[in-house]
Amino acid sequence: MAKESFDKEIQFLRLLALTGGGYDRQQFAGRLGISVHTFDKTVRRLREVSGDADFADLFRYGYADSAEPVLLFLYRAKSMKESESRRLPILLTSLKNHPQTAAELLDACCESLPLDAAMPDEKTIRSDLRYLEEIGVVRREPGGRPYRYVLNNELTDCLSQKELIDLYEFVDIMANTQIPSVQGYLLRNNLKKALRSAIPEDEWDDGLLEPFSYKYHYDARILDEAHLYTLLRTIKRRRRISFQYFSPKSRKSYSAKDTNPLFGREGEPRREATLPLKVVYDHQYGRWYLIGAAAKGRIVKFRMEGMVDIAEEEAVPEQYFAVRQEQLEERMRYSWLIDTGETVTVRARFYRPMDGQADFIAERVRLQGQWGRITEEQPESFVYEIQVNGVTEIRPWLRGFGSSCEVLEPAELRQSFIEEWKEIGDYYDASL
Repeated sequence: MAKESFDKEIQFLRLLALTGGGYDRQQFAGRLGISVHTFDKTVRRLREVSGDADFADLFRYGYADSAEPVLLFLYRAKSMKESESRRLPILLTSLKNHPQTAAELLDACCESLPLDAAMPDEKTIRSDLRYLEEIGVVRREPGGRPYRYVLNNELTDCLSQKELIDLYEFVDIMANTQIPSVQGYLLRNNLKKALRSAIPEDEWDDGLLEPFSYKYHYDARILDEAHLYTLLRTIKRRRRISFQYFSPKSRKSYSAKDTNPLFGREGEPRREATLPLKVVYDHQYGRWYLIGAAAKGRIVKFRMEGMVDIAEEEAVPEQYFAVRQEQLEERMRYSWLIDTGETVTVRARFYRPMDGQADFIAERVRLQGQWGRITEEQPESFVYEIQVNGVTEIRPWLRGFGSSCEVLEPAELRQSFIEEWKEIGDYYDASL
């Protein structure tokens, strides 16, 4: 799949998940920044990849009924051309039975591919085998030329049925609770296929592999993981990047490339350039952020959901990169998440549950309160204190405790909470 196509389909699925199929074709294409013709082509392509003619209904009707991450199917086609998607399954199926050479696999491909398909040559098959060997799917058997290849199924073949189920359950838990998770989901699906092969059909029970049930609410996070490893690689290599950026306030989330330079579009989003320094994940809202250094060392922040067409640029000297990272760490020393504003001290009183209930309030504060500390403790309440860069990011966390939390300092934050709760009270008074 072409890189631009993958960016487009990421934004397409994100918008589909957010709107639940509430837009018509014209509205959807306009919001995405593509033509209706491109919209129709994208829908056809996604149907081919997902294998579901009505995959949009997953978002419109069945979204709440399934614990499966419905956007994950896109990763199966990432960076894979149509010819590869036909050829690689034939190679893997052929290697299931016994080890084969590249020439034997070429014959198997030519026999199995449709007559109208482009036939590969031996060089293409060898390239496919190198790729499959590199990612650990196949391995080369000992011996001289011609080399023979075999499926690398040692992990699943050496395990008993019970051990395979235990491994599946472990991967299932980790994939649904750890960040990032796309690789875990893919491994989970492969283990499920291995179990289906290992367990006789008359003994198979769909409930066998559902000991736990998860419902993930931030599907966009899974899509953003497409950029995650690219950005981590550029940080490791100390390379600058450039990309198109659509801010959360933008009316579009994508802009199709115009292939004809005579008809260039006006108002295309300008390309941003930055030196990536850090990637941060926001657990509360399920968002990924990139933090980088712009010209003259200025700190810049981008939500990864708005980044499109990322391109690697030149590398920077190791010393320069180390200085920029050190400056960022100092600026973010008291960041609740990514805020780099002025440092303020926040003090709040938390009220413990009454009637001898377990003190879940104190447990939550200690678990989520980061570097803050409890300074005063009484039987009915305790005072929590923390230094943070601004109050914007800690505010939703404090608000989440409802009447169990009373903000003491700073005065401006306390007053804003008073006004907020008064406004909420007025809504309820007006409804009486």
